[in-house]
Amino acid sequence: MDTCCMLELIQYVIIAIAVVFLVLCIAVRTTTKPFPDIIQYPQEKYYNGKEGEFPSLDSPWSLDLSVIVPAYNEQDRLPTMLKECLEFLESRKSSYEVIIVDDGSKDKTSETARNFGKSRGFSADKLRVLTCAVNRGKGGAVRMGMLRARGKHLLFADADGATTFSELGKMERELARIERTGQGLVCGSRAHLQEESIASRSIFRTVLMYGFHLCVWLFAVKNIRDTQCGFKLMTRSTASLIFKSIHIERWAFDVEMLKIAEMVGVPVSEVAVRWTEIDGSKLNPVLAAIQMFRDIFLLWLRYAVGAWKIAEKMD
Repeated sequence: MDTCCMLELIQYVIIAIAVVFLVLCIAVRTTTKPFPDIIQYPQEKYYNGKEGEFPSLDSPWSLDLSVIVPAYNEQDRLPTMLKECLEFLESRKSSYEVIIVDDGSKDKTSETARNFGKSRGFSADKLRVLTCAVNRGKGGAVRMGMLRARGKHLLFADADGATTFSELGKMERELARIERTGQGLVCGSRAHLQEESIASRSIFRTVLMYGFHLCVWLFAVKNIRDTQCGFKLMTRSTASLIFKSIHIERWAFDVEMLKIAEMVGVPVSEVAVRWTEIDGSKLNPVLAAIQMFRDIFLLWLRYAVGAWKIAEKMD
């Protein structure tokens, strides 16, 4: 094949790719709902079975801190995390609540959390269990907890307790430093542990990690090195803005959360935290990576063509 034919073939390929991409953009723009459908079932109005009814995130704050813990089949790991969390929060002078969001678990996650509170003397004012009617995914579970929180500041933390709550103080100081007009978001970060983690990972998982970071940087968030650490603190106003707008309910929800914050100008910062890998993860790294790559590309595309919109804007 001579040079002329080769150039012509390349032109046809480029045109074909452009046409396919244009058709994809039009299809996404015309078939996508701009705002998320936040479906809430009757049983999800109540905590601890039907002990009491949750308030709304739209109500004024009445506590200093709400801790949201998404949990799926976590009956074994949850008690250790709750012990460390509640002991730390009790040692402080500020008011708090912990909301365990059971994301449709098949084990006794809800019962374990309720029994822990009763056996340790924690009232429903401090420890509440929201049992979801269906499995939504981690992002959906965090949203359900956020929309029912009473705190001035809201933290979500993983049920495995990989990040210790003693790190909360530095997160709060950083939030106070960056907060502007009631808005602010601080991400716990494991980026400083990257070299150590690479040494203990397989080559395949290391390639997945770098591929994911590149994908996030290209299509979503450029200013945060570790988007996936399950330890994030925000103001009540920021939680309202983000969780009424977020569409992704599974593992890539953190990326959309930070993308929304970046788009509307919420002050965002990153703080190094101590983190320990805990056995018992339900995550399949290969399947999760495929889903995340797909979700992040579609996240970028949907916002780029205006198919997804933000439910609230900053004042």
